[in-house]
Amino acid sequence: MKTFILCGGFGTRLDYEGKLKAKPMVKIGNKPILMHIIENFCKQGFNKFIFCLGYKSESISNYFLKDNKTFIKNIKKFKNNIFFNFNKNGIKFEGNLCFTGINTGTGGRILKSYKNLKLNEDFIMTYGDGLSNIKIRKLVKFHYKNKAEVTLTAVRPKQRYGVLKINKNKVKFFDNSKEKSDVYVNGGFFVISKSAIKKIKSNYIYWEKEPLIYFLKKKKLFAYKHEGFWKSLDTLKDKNDFNEMIKKNESPWKV
Repeated sequence: MKTFILCGGFGTRLDYEGKLKAKPMVKIGNKPILMHIIENFCKQGFNKFIFCLGYKSESISNYFLKDNKTFIKNIKKFKNNIFFNFNKNGIKFEGNLCFTGINTGTGGRILKSYKNLKLNEDFIMTYGDGLSNIKIRKLVKFHYKNKAEVTLTAVRPKQRYGVLKINKNKVKFFDNSKEKSDVYVNGGFFVISKSAIKKIKSNYIYWEKEPLIYFLKKKKLFAYKHEGFWKSLDTLKDKNDFNEMIKKNESPWKV
């Protein structure tokens, strides 16, 4: 099963780094967060990737084709797509670099890549800025067991701020422990049936809007609850948090 990784967004909240490179190229430890994502999938037996590129796409293509050229073989170039095989330190995978445009929506990136590669199959999709120790095989099994059209991974991230409960302008409860939220959010890591592609009507559609709302109404959108580690790279603080984990020799996203 192929995995689409959305790599085209703007890293607007990452200070100067977001202006220099694609967000998936921001380093966690000594390598880009994208490689941490790839390694997690490969170690679980999923090693075919479609990288949906947009903003600062050259920073990703150069990482593979120039910075790691000694580990790359079988490069084949097509229109808006470069295929290659990667083999380094036990991590082996097939990659497709698909340029999907600067201002394309997340749904449009999926649609463009899917059509460009002439696919006709179910697939996995995730974002190029999130790490989790989710077990992908269990996610896929859950998807087919429920006969879902789309399955997303529901996570409960830690609170970013202290939680208050207020009654008549008086604070009745205060919790600054930053424990996990009591609500689930969309953590990415989707399984998407091939028929769902038809609900992406244009290149400017955002996957999280019209398509997901459609499957929600049709009761074909399922949530796989993941209670383990999940964290996204949204801000400079998130980058620092990740790197602090690395310094402590902790990598809770590893399966």
